[in-house]
Amino acid sequence: MSTFGATTTADEALEGHDLSGKLAFITGGASGLGQETARAMAAKGAHVVIAARDQAKLDEASAAIKEGSGNEKVETILCDLASLDSVRACAKEAGERFDKIDLLINNAGVMACPLMRTADGFEMQFGTNHVGHFLLTNLLMPLVLAGTDKRIVNLSSRGHFFDEVHHDDPNYESREYEKWAAYGQSKTANIQFSVGLESRLADQGIHSYAVHPGGILTNLGRHMTDEDREWMMSRFKKSAGESDGETPSGFKTIPQGAATTCVAATASDLAGKGGVYLEDCNVSAVDDENEKSGVRSYALDPAKADELWAISEQMVGQKFAY
Repeated sequence: MSTFGATTTADEALEGHDLSGKLAFITGGASGLGQETARAMAAKGAHVVIAARDQAKLDEASAAIKEGSGNEKVETILCDLASLDSVRACAKEAGERFDKIDLLINNAGVMACPLMRTADGFEMQFGTNHVGHFLLTNLLMPLVLAGTDKRIVNLSSRGHFFDEVHHDDPNYESREYEKWAAYGQSKTANIQFSVGLESRLADQGIHSYAVHPGGILTNLGRHMTDEDREWMMSRFKKSAGESDGETPSGFKTIPQGAATTCVAATASDLAGKGGVYLEDCNVSAVDDENEKSGVRSYALDPAKADELWAISEQMVGQKFAY
């Protein structure tokens, strides 16, 4: 893993891997990082299932993945993570169509939207980025348990620096909404969910990883204003220092952004070592001060992860014991 870094691409991260016989289930697979992750894994022989809420976009992405990988084993499934009914329907259909899931990539997300609510009344970023994935992952667990070399990868972000999870009010029902703090809370939740999954499932051979893909210009930023983009560009310029030419202004290309996900899903160095946070294709150290890299200690706190698990079960109205 030490030979990989910020400019490593998804294809480079998967070099030498044969994913034939593996089934990779990827949320948000109809565009951006999810589509590139799917293409790279399909190119290595994986049977890929991409999930999203728009069938037309899924069909378009599926065709592109097949063409880009030379692999026809690409399927689609509808799933709107902002609706628990849709999540349950997706999991039910997946159980009927597939025998197993070896690699579950929870990639989909929303960022910096105005105050909005999911179909079930959750704040949109927390509800989509965490709660929807929490329910989907747990409902897909029978398929994951049937897989081999089983890994779950949750897309987080350096945005987790912005805020912790407010377990007493995750949905902004009694506090003032701030879109970047809300995004940060949801990204911290992605890490804590990885820690919670690892503590519950490691003894069954399932390991979970959180990743920061880097700053990438994708449709994740569709809710951002010009002011937001200017602010984010200034943050990345400050973080990156002078551009190396390959990652202008600190941003990565989509193939570079998908690389850390591919490392988390396949690297032999990570076998049996879940519950960690990766960035630039390597496991990050705990750092509560550095604004450029690392993972905050609160995101990896087992007690906070257990508290998040408990409130998440309350939100979805279902307990999951392993």
